[in-house]
Amino acid sequence: MQHSKRRRRAFTLAVSAALTASAFAATGGSATAARAHASGAHASSATIHVIEHAITDKEIPTGGGKDVKGNILTFNNPVFNVSNTHKVGHDEGFCTRIAPKKHIWECLWTTFLKAGQITVQGPYYDNRNSVLSITGGTGAYRNTRGEMNLNARDGGKEYDFIFHLS
Repeated sequence: MQHSKRRRRAFTLAVSAALTASAFAATGGSATAARAHASGAHASSATIHVIEHAITDKEIPTGGGKDVKGNILTFNNPVFNVSNTHKVGHDEGFCTRIAPKKHIWECLWTTFLKAGQITVQGPYYDNRNSVLSITGGTGAYRNTRGEMNLNARDGGKEYDFIFHLS
């Protein structure tokens, strides 16, 4: 029994180290962009900070005109490292307009990085930042959960994606 606990602890530390290395590589090697630790309660956690350039966003009317409930916003944008100097991946996804007068969209998208993909779902607001749920991932992020802070930059031309992986 004790041998099994040691083996799980060693596995937990190995997973934590792998997440750290993957997050570090995915963000262009920024030391402030990735961190990981292991404890008895938490297997591992990491923070990945990338910047999306919102250049392909397109609202598709569903019959009622521009900016009405039910419209779909689609995108496939480049994603850059935390210093905003090198492309490190891209994203693709869509949002559905839920409440135009309240400035609310509900979104689902995947961010593609070198170490794997991270999928998020949650609200996007026209006039304030939001937090989305991390619903899963692939590669180094295959067992990932957590949340992503979505922060507008430069009037919505760019967005901080700050993934808090757990």
